[in-house]
Amino acid sequence: MMLKRRDALRILGLSAVLGSSALGLAGCGRSSGGANGPLRVAMVNHVWTDAVRSKIGEFEDLAGRRVLVSTMTSDQLSNTYNVKLNASAPDLDVMMYRPLQEQLLFARNGWLAELDDLLAEDADYDWADVQDAAKDRVTIDGRVFGVPVVTERPTLYYRRDLVDAPPTTLTEMLETARRLHDPGAGLHGFTGRGQRAGAVSMFSSYLYSFGGDFIVDGRSGVGTPEALAAYEYYGRLLRETGPIGSTNMTLEQITPIFAQGKAVFAIDADAVYQNFIDPATSLVGDRTGFAAFPAGPAGSRPFNIPSWGLTINVFSERRDAAWEFIRWASGPEMTLRLQNEGVPSARDSAWADQESLASFPPDLAESMAAGIATGVGADRPDVVQVGRARDIVGRPIVASILGDDVAASARDASEEFDDFLVRDARQRQL
Repeated sequence: MMLKRRDALRILGLSAVLGSSALGLAGCGRSSGGANGPLRVAMVNHVWTDAVRSKIGEFEDLAGRRVLVSTMTSDQLSNTYNVKLNASAPDLDVMMYRPLQEQLLFARNGWLAELDDLLAEDADYDWADVQDAAKDRVTIDGRVFGVPVVTERPTLYYRRDLVDAPPTTLTEMLETARRLHDPGAGLHGFTGRGQRAGAVSMFSSYLYSFGGDFIVDGRSGVGTPEALAAYEYYGRLLRETGPIGSTNMTLEQITPIFAQGKAVFAIDADAVYQNFIDPATSLVGDRTGFAAFPAGPAGSRPFNIPSWGLTINVFSERRDAAWEFIRWASGPEMTLRLQNEGVPSARDSAWADQESLASFPPDLAESMAAGIATGVGADRPDVVQVGRARDIVGRPIVASILGDDVAASARDASEEFDDFLVRDARQRQL
């Protein structure tokens, strides 16, 4: 919702009402300007960030407080958090973070403020309006540590001038990509993420659609027949129809490949679709179509996740103002405004708004709806040390792309992942 003037007036006195216990606070450490200092917000380079930054002046006017925003890549942001929070630094207030990547570790370390009481007492924020799957991902043992601000699913980007109709199965997509793959003419059948850890999130939809999972009954699932089939398929897709150097590619590399007209298909997050079709950077934006993730042997089971959320640094000296910023930036009204600008939200009310849905290309809106209906609420292993886990389960992806022995790689990765899960289970206690 938008911050009203009466709400702004209570910012200065909010901490007296809530008390430090309402946020599960730890010691504040060294000074960072005190409660009346500028609000410091750290964000990732993202379409949601661009949309919100353009409106922050509204919050500053209503709250009578200056907002200092830092934007970084996801890796830079994560590294910054680890350094500052390890030092109990109070000079971060609002943190944009990845619930599936960082929340378990950060909460276990005592770095995140708990938001349960704030959400329960703020009827206008309407926590019940947030999608259940998104709420689950910011909740640990019944305790809420953040709010989701943007959701995403994989969508199939394809060239409408080269393909009469989008493939509905993974088998069909591979066959079509092979047929149209012509690197000599500068055209690849498919482009996708292939970097070891970075590819894991997008690979998850292939894994689920082949009937596999990263963890099965508490043990590694990456050595199962279903997982092996998914690894083999994804590697073959990039090895036989992708550009050279796929094992070094993340979103930053594949977006320009597709936008420059050098690929027939790409599968990546729907939340960043504008990067693929922006007329300022894309040569094929007017010829790009969108479709649901193609079905595998287990059907179409793409991930459907809250990719980014907002949380409060437990060491902040401005936790009251931090919450006011979060409720302004992620409340029902602002969420609807952002989705009207093409940013997929985590709120049911926004998805129910027909005008909001009309802000997306019609076939993209259909792809999103399909992903919401059949999606899985995770795109990586649900563990504390997510980075290490992604490195382990991503190893067979690279082996498959390179044409190495996938079965041996998956077997070795599964054994290492089992050992990892035993250690990880000991670390999960908050």
